[in-house]
Amino acid sequence: MFKSLAEAIRTAEERKMTLSAVALAAESEDSGRPVADIRATLGRALVVMRGAVKQGLVGDLYSASGLVGGDAAKLRTGPSGPLAGTPFRDILARALAVQEVNAAMGVIVAAPTAGGAGVLPAVLTGLADARGFDDDKVIDALACAALIGAVIAERASLSGAEGGCQAETGSGAAMAAGAATEMLGGTPAQCGHAVALAMQGTLGLVCDPLGGLVELPCVFRNATGSAIALAGIEMALAGITFAIPVDEVIDVMGEIGDSMDVRYRETAGGGLAATPTGRRLARERLYQIKKAT
Repeated sequence: MFKSLAEAIRTAEERKMTLSAVALAAESEDSGRPVADIRATLGRALVVMRGAVKQGLVGDLYSASGLVGGDAAKLRTGPSGPLAGTPFRDILARALAVQEVNAAMGVIVAAPTAGGAGVLPAVLTGLADARGFDDDKVIDALACAALIGAVIAERASLSGAEGGCQAETGSGAAMAAGAATEMLGGTPAQCGHAVALAMQGTLGLVCDPLGGLVELPCVFRNATGSAIALAGIEMALAGITFAIPVDEVIDVMGEIGDSMDVRYRETAGGGLAATPTGRRLARERLYQIKKAT
């Protein structure tokens, strides 16, 4: 697989292929599996993603702590806001839905991780449903997202414990931005700019889960991560370019993660987890969980 997005983009342009086609060909060569088998695996992942979205939007799932649940349904059916009836609001609801399923110990696809798993399915299925795209087109987008995620993992990290939430939700936003840009007809170069434009908006984002539970603020960061992905998509498709090459943006994310104080890397020692209310809620909810078991 590629170690830089620049190399993947250059290969796609030289061969007049999409990034997803380049990704599928590279994975087939590396693994020895036919492209059809790889696409079938991605298709099964898409089924799980759609199932998590559907289950979470019902609004009857709650985490064991009681801190998370029902908010995706509120966003889907609640009072009209300025974005009512738009794909934007629908995508925010889908991101919350997947993360509520995760918090309730349901089945999700950890792409790139469990804590950041709401962004990619929300953006891809939300835009696909809004535009009437078939599943083959979404599977292509998943292949593109996998390529982006693999490069991020190679050059930086996908782990909140290593690099903060920028490495989880931030990477998810970058993957979704690049993949959806291709799905919507963008060029390989535009996909790269979408990745950079999304990732630059999450640089320095800390991982500070209350009580160490992947619930708050993790669930809601997936919704805001989806919004950032959509911003990257809009800008890239409009022809806006980011001056810093995408691989350098990824490298900077890794450098920031390496230098980040341990309190902000999934330890619940800083950020929102360390606020008076955050500590109180963690004590109360963790006590309830222990009592229930």
